[in-house]
Amino acid sequence: MSETNIPTVYNPSEVENKWYQEWESKKYFGATVEKEKTPFCIVMPPPNVTGQLHMGHALDNTLQDILTRWRRMQGYNALWVPGTDHAGIATQAKVEEKLAKEGQTKYDLGREKFLDEVWAWKEQYGNRITTQLRRLGASCDWDRERFTMDEGCSKAVLEVFVRLFEQGLIYRDYYITNWCPHCQTTISDIEVEHQDKPGQLYYIKYLSQDNPEDYIIIATTRPETMLGDVAVAVNPEDDRYLHLVGKTLILPIVGRELPVIADAYCDPTFGTGAVKMTPAHDPNDFEIGRRHGLPEIQVIDKKGKMNEQAGKYQGLDRWECRKRLVRDLEELGALVKVEDMSHAVGHCYRCNTAIEPMLSKQWFVKMKPLALPAIEAAKDGRISFIPERFTKIYLNWMENIRDWCISRQLWWGHRIPVYYCQDCEDMVASTVQITKCGKCGGKVEQDPDVLDTWFSSALWPFSTLGWPDKTPELEHFYPTSVLVTGRDIIFFWVARMIFSGLNFMEREPFKEVFIHGLVLDSQGRKMSKSLGNGVDPLDIIDSHGADSLRFMLITGNTPGNDLRFHFERLDGARSFANKIWNASRFVMMNLADYNPGAQGGEYNLADRWILSRLQGTAAEVTAYLERYELGEAARVLYEFTWSEFCDWYIELAKPRLFGKTTPEDRVTAQQVLVKVLRESLELMHPFMPFITEEIWQKLPHQGVTIMLAHWPKPEEKLKDSGAEQEMVILIEAITAVRRIRGEMNVPPGKKAEVILVAGEDYVRSVLERNKAYVQGLANAEVTVLKDLQEKPDQVASAVTKGVEIFVPLKGLIDIDKEVARLTKELKSIETDLARVQGKLSNQGFLDKAPADVIEKEKAKEQELATKSAALKDRLAVFLT
Repeated sequence: MSETNIPTVYNPSEVENKWYQEWESKKYFGATVEKEKTPFCIVMPPPNVTGQLHMGHALDNTLQDILTRWRRMQGYNALWVPGTDHAGIATQAKVEEKLAKEGQTKYDLGREKFLDEVWAWKEQYGNRITTQLRRLGASCDWDRERFTMDEGCSKAVLEVFVRLFEQGLIYRDYYITNWCPHCQTTISDIEVEHQDKPGQLYYIKYLSQDNPEDYIIIATTRPETMLGDVAVAVNPEDDRYLHLVGKTLILPIVGRELPVIADAYCDPTFGTGAVKMTPAHDPNDFEIGRRHGLPEIQVIDKKGKMNEQAGKYQGLDRWECRKRLVRDLEELGALVKVEDMSHAVGHCYRCNTAIEPMLSKQWFVKMKPLALPAIEAAKDGRISFIPERFTKIYLNWMENIRDWCISRQLWWGHRIPVYYCQDCEDMVASTVQITKCGKCGGKVEQDPDVLDTWFSSALWPFSTLGWPDKTPELEHFYPTSVLVTGRDIIFFWVARMIFSGLNFMEREPFKEVFIHGLVLDSQGRKMSKSLGNGVDPLDIIDSHGADSLRFMLITGNTPGNDLRFHFERLDGARSFANKIWNASRFVMMNLADYNPGAQGGEYNLADRWILSRLQGTAAEVTAYLERYELGEAARVLYEFTWSEFCDWYIELAKPRLFGKTTPEDRVTAQQVLVKVLRESLELMHPFMPFITEEIWQKLPHQGVTIMLAHWPKPEEKLKDSGAEQEMVILIEAITAVRRIRGEMNVPPGKKAEVILVAGEDYVRSVLERNKAYVQGLANAEVTVLKDLQEKPDQVASAVTKGVEIFVPLKGLIDIDKEVARLTKELKSIETDLARVQGKLSNQGFLDKAPADVIEKEKAKEQELATKSAALKDRLAVFLT
């Protein structure tokens, strides 16, 4: 027999720390290859090694943990692989900040010593987020924890690069890329965040060389780039400019001759219909320039300052250059007008610096050959997106994909494994370090750039399982079962894992992609440092417990949709945990004499009902989990546990526990309470692991931990639709009587006379046989009739399905006193209602008040009107 006493108050901090240490020390999270079992594998989206737990991590990892714990309990060979990402830009920035405080730069140390500093930083701070994930309850196999720059993952990165290089899918070329002047590196298109910013549209006159009376007006938001203009393009069907195609314009201030070219890219209806061509500072101009063989003049350097090609503006910051240039154009008479506007400006997703499109020599992956198989895998159903609507988003991006710039101008990361001979200029890619040229024996130098961080995480589903080695884990667990991730990194990560897995493993990396939304603040805004609206999950765990946080994040959550964080919902989740705790205390307090093998009596209606509802709940929860509707699964569990078990069955079981029936009936009630509570906890465990383990351990059970208990399966023999139908009739009747008592202010201790009228024989039979339930739970003396000959005076009534309910009030309450109380309350409410209606009929108020204030007043009017109507109905009972 297990211990039956638990503390009066649930203390999450004591329970959570105790059980997590137990689980991890006993290796309950561990997964070895068991070929006789069906594999279930999830790879954790690796959080940045620089990061700390935020609400997005909390939601993402809670979802993964629920799925893993559920499948583990179902008997799957369940493996959840944890790990972290080296986060090239962010981590290097952290260490450079540290050096700056010490009065040093990375150049003072040199590359090797700087990397030693970064590794030391990683060792000191890199396990912060994994420690925090443990507090959330993440049941990862921590013995298999990976890091994108560990030996195995690094080996995989080198192997992939060299194979792609040898396949001709990696190349190096000058191209327009997104350059961050602050981070001093390129970033990919999908790492650019576009923000609407106030700006100006500048209209500048470019005069014809042949005829100064003829000109083209150019509209631009970035006049500083005109210093790199090499042509002006117009649409070949734009009659306004056809006479100038092939002619030459003069670039204001600079004096450079600019040919007028015709290209279908130009939209005659946009702006002036003519476009200045700056191939070194605009991706569209770059493409047009390559088609027309235009020169590429770079006028902005890597620090965002004007270079020597900018002439007299050399050395100026790009924004200062804009001011001076506009002033000079105005003095020259070339500035036609300036219009205020709002436009999207690209910013670095790491540091929020405005991106500078810049021509530079970079490494790229050819994406079209890799994208085609990845497109087919989604179209033929080998990979499914949940919700399905994200398939279209994924396909749209893949079908319009551009080559991927994979080089970064950093020191921290996987250094590009390409070596250049200093003598014969041979270039070779190698998985092993080369010290001399294989052709001429000359000295070689390795490319100084590192690979985009996403290059290594694209290999995550198979590199973490041991690839390129043929490991038992790779054979058993690949392809993984499901990827759980946010909608915001479908392009960053999901798409890249898909084409990488198909290319190198010849199999899709996962069968399903479960997409969740973002966690927003209560106003629907994205949480950010700049808004100061972030909520620290660790603070929530300290105040409410991890189980409450997890349950709050899951309830109301639907696949793919964003979730608003409300503290009220968090308090509701904590109340639910306390409800489970208090109900469990009650059950255990009545188990001191419990003998699981004792012979009990027959099940009564309440027993048959709750056992049947337990089977339905188990079936529903399992079905919802199979469909990844975790929020619905949590809702079903909440409703069953709180209402049906705690509020109804426990109350219905009390008479048998308190000695008012036979000993056999007490045993039966105990057996049902234990079974329902234990299996409810097992169903709840994936969602709320800590409290369920704490209570389960104190109940009669088999096994060492609830984590490894068998997932409850519906038992056909316990399904009883008849019992469920009968209990619905009774519950509705009891609820209606209780509502009448509350509305009519009947003292709780006073027994009421209740008349239940049911014309249908079946309903009346149910009420007759079980009126003791109504009498006990509604504190009433019950009479059941087929019809009511004469309705009593001063009676409160209600109607449920098949039942009319009458509660005579005479002698039950002081009617005169109640009429006075209701009249006073009605007068107060109608006064408030008149005041609100007066406001809403005042046109001055409607014109001046903010929309949200008006909406609040309308809501208040509705609420007061509803209360007024209800009070009038109650008064009518006494006055008729």
